[in-house]
Amino acid sequence: MSDVRALRGKSLAFGLAIAALAAILDQASKFGILARFRPEGVTETPFLVPTRVTVLPILDFVLTWNRGVSFGLGNTPGSHNVLVFTALAVIIGAFLVGWMARTSDRLVLAALGLVVGGALGNVVDRLRFGAVVDFLYVHVGAFDWWPAFNVADSAVCVGAGLLVFDSLFAKRDSNMNTQ
Repeated sequence: MSDVRALRGKSLAFGLAIAALAAILDQASKFGILARFRPEGVTETPFLVPTRVTVLPILDFVLTWNRGVSFGLGNTPGSHNVLVFTALAVIIGAFLVGWMARTSDRLVLAALGLVVGGALGNVVDRLRFGAVVDFLYVHVGAFDWWPAFNVADSAVCVGAGLLVFDSLFAKRDSNMNTQ
């Protein structure tokens, strides 16, 4: 029994390390963007700037503030957004950490860690600024409509994609169809 607990503890530590790494990379990238885009003499945050930095032909750095969720849904100036979206992220994050504690599959642990770390990165923004810092803007030709996003959003999407991949292609024994 103690071997099982030790394995679960190591598995949980692995998932939480991935979460911490995702959150740290997210916050570091946002720190750099805010330093680069902050106008001289401006100390308050959020602040608005029309600056656009071309990184690649399909990638620009822009600075936007999202008070809503993915793709700008719910992006309204209401003060309740911080409370509602933070509470929702904490509840979902707690569920995902519980899932981490019950699995030892490395792919699932990494996926859950990415989702939890991404959610944590955006929660930190909401609590600090009242909005999430978005700055990655991908565009291709006439497809110039995609919303800006950040490293946390990327971690959540990659993590969710890995969970879908795992659920479709992992070969686990199942007793669901046995008589």
